[in-house]
Amino acid sequence: MVRLSKNFSLQEYTKSQTATRQGLDNTPNEDHMASAKLLFENVVQKVRDHFGVTVINSGYRGPALNTAVGGSSNSQHCKGEAVDIECPGTGNYDVAKWIEDNLDFDQLILEFYTPGIPDSGWVHVSYKSEGNRKQSLTAMKEDGKTVYKSELIQ
Repeated sequence: MVRLSKNFSLQEYTKSQTATRQGLDNTPNEDHMASAKLLFENVVQKVRDHFGVTVINSGYRGPALNTAVGGSSNSQHCKGEAVDIECPGTGNYDVAKWIEDNLDFDQLILEFYTPGIPDSGWVHVSYKSEGNRKQSLTAMKEDGKTVYKSELIQ
């Protein structure tokens, strides 16, 4: 089994019901593997060490899978640089805020969180080998459209 860090395998990061259902190959190339290892060593494993169980909702997406799920063509998920996570028993805002305060990252998005419902939404986080922006955003629906606010909103 290929490990990305102490507690995470490549299989967990590349698993996709859509890829399985549609018979899509979701294997990262060498560059994407290297990026994924950095993401897990510098962010995801540290979240796991702090909060305990950490669930990957969406990980690596190869080109065919990204098209199948309607992902952005410039998504960092396609480069092995991003993951969507949740930590059962810990509110998603709290996870995002801890990452913001304690770790290096490129982009941190609290996605579709509903204030007062701690386990709503999820946390998107990305990491690059160099040039991390430490950009924190909250994604929410307004008038049926996804909008991004330039901070974590509780």
